Amino acid sequence: MSARAAAEVLLQQLTGREPDGVWSAPGRANLIGEHTDYNEGFVLPFAIEHRTYAAVARRDDGVVRVASTFDENPVQAPLAALPTLFDRPGHGIPEWASYPLGVAWAALAKTGVDPAGLPGVDIAIASDVPIGAGLSSSAAIEGAAASALNDLWELGLSGLDLAKVGRVAENDAVGAPTGIMDQVASMLGRADAATFLDCRTLATESVDLGFDAEGLRPLVIDTRVTHSHATGGYRERRDACERGAAAMGVPALRDLLPDDLERARGLLDDVTLRRVRHIVTENQRVQDTVRTLRDRGPRSIGGLLVASHASMRDDFEISTLELDTAVDAALEAGAIGARMTGGGFGGAAIALVEGDAVERVADAAARAFARRGFGAPRTFTVTPSRGAGRDA
Repeated sequence: MSARAAAEVLLQQLTGREPDGVWSAPGRANLIGEHTDYNEGFVLPFAIEHRTYAAVARRDDGVVRVASTFDENPVQAPLAALPTLFDRPGHGIPEWASYPLGVAWAALAKTGVDPAGLPGVDIAIASDVPIGAGLSSSAAIEGAAASALNDLWELGLSGLDLAKVGRVAENDAVGAPTGIMDQVASMLGRADAATFLDCRTLATESVDLGFDAEGLRPLVIDTRVTHSHATGGYRERRDACERGAAAMGVPALRDLLPDDLERARGLLDDVTLRRVRHIVTENQRVQDTVRTLRDRGPRSIGGLLVASHASMRDDFEISTLELDTAVDAALEAGAIGARMTGGGFGGAAIALVEGDAVERVADAAARAFARRGFGAPRTFTVTPSRGAGRDA
């Protein structure tokens, strides 16, 4: 059963009704630009074909109820309680439900709409975005729910506004200190294109990837090592970036250039220096990748992807043995470039490969994992795809 059908069936089981509409939003893969988003830097993600679906029906009793295929217990809240639902720690809402309910909470805060004038809703969620693989299943939930509520409640928010709503939900309702890259990629994706995002100004450009014309496929190598953005490693990296910016006298690491790293050596301890160096050089690599795609095409970006992985492995220290094994195996099997993608500490690598070499690269990764005694990875291609919207 498709994820869309699963969402519709779940809604029928929950309400006995057909949906008033079905909305969806994609996960995303990040071509390059890792941990630069919350440092007000540059990123280059693309939406993927794997999506989260929200089948929604109106209610007339002033209640918002959410259900999902990954938890048998629906969660509900009165519309009247939404404006303060996440205002205190220990709110008691399960993490999965904090995404759609957090979106409702954040959307009302952004628009100032009085919930008393809104219809209640039942939202049934199903997804085929791989969880824990660094492909932002969370932003897909946020984007699907936000798109549905924006339409049903007639909030009039733009795609970028909805991305901001999703980030607030993730930061403040869920408690994961992420940037806005995932939400923007999920909302604004386009087929065979990536979204070049300036995370300071939130200016976006759609950048043609040219994968289709060149017969290239992005191959995800999911290590099946799970991670959570709300855990300590992510927070520690963010704290180190803030310390580094303060010591260098800039508002954010975005304001540093590679030439500033020599001065940084005299001001920062070794660990903070390496964290800063990753962000500064990664911002440069993102901009170089955009230029290279436009000037020379996708076959010329491999070295930038490999350099990005080395920086995350050695300077930011967010890779794992499994991720390094995936990247090394892909490159040895002929991938144009490869790197870990996502927040790190597990998740997936992404390799850019010839269309007729997908099976060879996937097999090479599986053999490399077996030699090292790791559990078998899951491999699948992804296709740069459209962003969030209404499906029915």
